[in-house]
Amino acid sequence: MKFSPLKIAASLAILATSATFAQTKAPEPDYTLSYNVGAVSDYRFRGISQTSFKPALQVGVDFVHKSGFYLGAFGSNVDWVKQVNGATKGSYEIDLYGGFKGNVTKDIGFDVGLITYQYPGNNSGVANVPKGIVAGQYSNANTNELYLGLSYNVVSFKYSRSMGDFLGNVRSGGSQYFDFSANFDLGNGFTLTPHIGRQTVPNQNFGGSVDGKAANYTDYALTLGKDFGNGFSGSAALIGTNTRKPGFYRDSNGKDLGRSNL
Repeated sequence: MKFSPLKIAASLAILATSATFAQTKAPEPDYTLSYNVGAVSDYRFRGISQTSFKPALQVGVDFVHKSGFYLGAFGSNVDWVKQVNGATKGSYEIDLYGGFKGNVTKDIGFDVGLITYQYPGNNSGVANVPKGIVAGQYSNANTNELYLGLSYNVVSFKYSRSMGDFLGNVRSGGSQYFDFSANFDLGNGFTLTPHIGRQTVPNQNFGGSVDGKAANYTDYALTLGKDFGNGFSGSAALIGTNTRKPGFYRDSNGKDLGRSNL
């Protein structure tokens, strides 16, 4: 049985320090700075394999101010820029993000921000692409998105919208992703996280599709997580999509990058 993704992460938090005294509660630090390192058997982004079902090493850093302002960065090896877009470079992904989050009430929270997905050195792209629906043509893979998240108790919703072409798909500005998730505490460090999402990418045809919706799909996941303490955690997930038809999300070897996996 294959478990994918299986992630083991170690994190170190650096907190502002202050003297403490008996019967005196330590003040809240102005900010936290945390790091994480993880390994996954298959890096999935919105249900699509970014590594053609191969492992990935990932690192991240997050700065969070007590006001709710935050900044962060994430890095991973990827394979799709070469396998799908036909680039000769672009084996790494670096994400930079920032935003503001807080609570409206005890149970209602919000999160608004901007994220950029960068693939250093990627040279995928075509010039002078005509307006209209396109098929099999790619622009630079770097992508910027705005997002807005809302949460109520254990349930959350997040809306993301690209500010230009989405992951190298020509004339795909305004691509949208709708993320519905929940997080249930099972006790003893276990959590269960069901998820369903919907990605829309305009003006894309493939495999006989002529309506410009070939890149639209739905993804789902069910993740069982375990916190082992001391900054270590692991997870196993069932992940799938409905990308099999018309086959837009296939690599150069014909693999459906959205196929279901455990």
